[in-house]
Amino acid sequence: MIVRCSWVGNDPLSIAYHDEEWGLPVHDDRELFEFIILEGAQAGLSWMTILKKRANYRRAFDHFEPSLIAKYDEDKLAMLMEDAGIVRNRRKIAAAVQNANAFLAVQEQFGSFDKYIWGFVNGQPVKNAWRDTSEISSQTETSQVMSSDLRQRGFNFVGPTICYAFMQAVGMVNDHTVDCFRYDQV
Repeated sequence: MIVRCSWVGNDPLSIAYHDEEWGLPVHDDRELFEFIILEGAQAGLSWMTILKKRANYRRAFDHFEPSLIAKYDEDKLAMLMEDAGIVRNRRKIAAAVQNANAFLAVQEQFGSFDKYIWGFVNGQPVKNAWRDTSEISSQTETSQVMSSDLRQRGFNFVGPTICYAFMQAVGMVNDHTVDCFRYDQV
């Protein structure tokens, strides 16, 4: 029997996300940007809500190409507000444009977003050793520092909890529980 983290449940989409993506180190700038946007969109919602809409987000947001999103105008924002396939929250949609511009500025300054963001963990994933998901905090000192720095750089919807969820998703921290089959794989 395969043992997974207890949060996974029985939904095939959740199982696939856990087994194939969550906690796997991501170093591709476009993928990192996608997770910044999706984690921000999740604020106040469940991850499953966003996961179920992920394909729609990719379509609606030009496959998360920051250089295209940075140019979105009021007409495009109005179109997105009418798109039932995504979370139609004006502040979150506007934040995607704001974050695209901030993301491009970080790439310009650091050479890549990957180099910048992974600097918060010295380029190496933090490997925790949780026995139960109840032990996992919703934020850490690192996610608080990251949140503050991202905000200073013009990002929005990047609070410490969102930053920690981002860190978990892109493998900056390994928060698979020690009994989970993915723990040693990532």
